[in-house]
Amino acid sequence: MRNLLVFGGSSHPELTAAVCHRLGIPAGKTKLSKFSNNETSVEMQESVREQDVYIIQTGCGTVNDMLMELLIMLNACKVASAKRITAVIPYFPYSRQADMPYKSSAGAPLASLPPQTPRHERLRNHNEEDVSRQLMHKLAKVSLESQGQGSAYRQWIARSGTLVADLLTCAGADHIITMEMHDPQFQGFFDCPVDNLISSPLLIKYIRQEIPDYQNLVIVSPDAGGAKRATAIAEKLRMDFALVHKERRQISTQKRDLMLVGDVRGRNVLLVDDIADTTYTLSRAARMLRENGACKIYALVCHAILSGDAVRNIEESDIDELVVSNSIPQGDHVRNSSKIKVFDVAPIFAEAIRRTHFGESVSMLFDPSFDLL
Repeated sequence: MRNLLVFGGSSHPELTAAVCHRLGIPAGKTKLSKFSNNETSVEMQESVREQDVYIIQTGCGTVNDMLMELLIMLNACKVASAKRITAVIPYFPYSRQADMPYKSSAGAPLASLPPQTPRHERLRNHNEEDVSRQLMHKLAKVSLESQGQGSAYRQWIARSGTLVADLLTCAGADHIITMEMHDPQFQGFFDCPVDNLISSPLLIKYIRQEIPDYQNLVIVSPDAGGAKRATAIAEKLRMDFALVHKERRQISTQKRDLMLVGDVRGRNVLLVDDIADTTYTLSRAARMLRENGACKIYALVCHAILSGDAVRNIEESDIDELVVSNSIPQGDHVRNSSKIKVFDVAPIFAEAIRRTHFGESVSMLFDPSFDLL
């Protein structure tokens, strides 16, 4: 391919090599290192003038270092007069921090917005103080008592997702290719085109080829947020569907009970989710499915971060097999757990790069029925 250069950051060199091998081109030469004070040093060892440049860097490991390395590489290609620069980010960092409601207790994200305050229907008495003013006085008093200081300050959360989008575009990215953003509205933060690829074609291919008797499986979403993704796969493969629903029984508390919607007794089940970090959600859902009579439990995850004790949690959980993509390096995880299997996402990223380079449509990559060879 003429006028095409694919560079890879230090986050996932194996994926960069696999993508370049599928495209039939060598990876671009770079020298990535750190100074003694841990500052990132980037040296592009090939000319990018008037070239179509793609830089592959995923959000894993030391995420902030990988992000800074990507920004420096983007800017290096920009000042070196690259014709077009595309950031290929298989797992997009900070995509879970797109929009987080305020929690008054500790400034942490809420699972859902609090219920709306009911309207006061009684006619207001002119002798009474305004209800809203009374409420503000009470909130200020509680805040002062809890903080033990003279000035009230409302805690809030910085929405770093918007900042990351601005950093990438300012550094020189003309186009973003990623996969399965946790919050789809994140694309709206960018001033450049964003192709948010879906993993459904690869998941469906793996199910058909690697899972025996998959027609009799029950597809299960571990939470309501992933129901759309799971039902799309269930409809394509004509499989039954179930949902693990978090039901809050007491409005005054944040504690929620799990409730299974569907029948899994005596059936093999397949949990489908986009991200597995601590694996707490998957483990709880698997335990509930086992208690409801499920036989063998599979779990398919697009981005397996598996931080902290996640691998040990998987080993001790009721999950019999966890299938993850290589959007994040999985070598250490596979060595530490016999339950973890890996499927390759290099084909879909290579095809996206090829189509973008030649000006072809990438719409078929969003079709679950599209089959990559």
